[in-house]
Amino acid sequence: MYEGSGLKWSSAREPAPLFPVVGMPKPTLHRDLPEIARDYDVVVIDGAPRVNELGRAAIMASDLIVVPVQPSPYDVWATQDVVGLVREAQVFKERLRAVFVINRKIVNTAIGRDVGVALAEFGFPIAEVALCQRVIYAESAAQGLAVIEAAPTSEAAREITRFAETIYLRKREAA
Repeated sequence: MYEGSGLKWSSAREPAPLFPVVGMPKPTLHRDLPEIARDYDVVVIDGAPRVNELGRAAIMASDLIVVPVQPSPYDVWATQDVVGLVREAQVFKERLRAVFVINRKIVNTAIGRDVGVALAEFGFPIAEVALCQRVIYAESAAQGLAVIEAAPTSEAAREITRFAETIYLRKREAA
């Protein structure tokens, strides 16, 4: 992780963490991570939403890039830079895959529906599950909890579980 939000989330926890959270903001991440990750089936790299050497290293360390995009023209426009980095990396890592996830979707809005059309132009698939704008995501993060801990029977918990399952299947296909 190098954006810092994952580390802040982890430090806000009072109970024992569900999984290790490690800060590695280094341009050598793609070379250093395999040694650290060898005992894990899945490693999540929480990357900053900007194009730089750390972003390149995170992409090169990955099998599957999940690109969260809010239903906003600004997010869609900014996505072009990330798509360019992924395409660049695919020259060296042919099996590298990417998928968009619509994040903070406001249910029953035109922009929430239309963002998928705009993203389709980039040529990457869009996750079948969108993550909707829900207060519980922010509330649980402030406590250092996963939404499935804070509100295990909530729609957000069901949503995040479905999302994780689809991403895990895509990751296995990419590997």
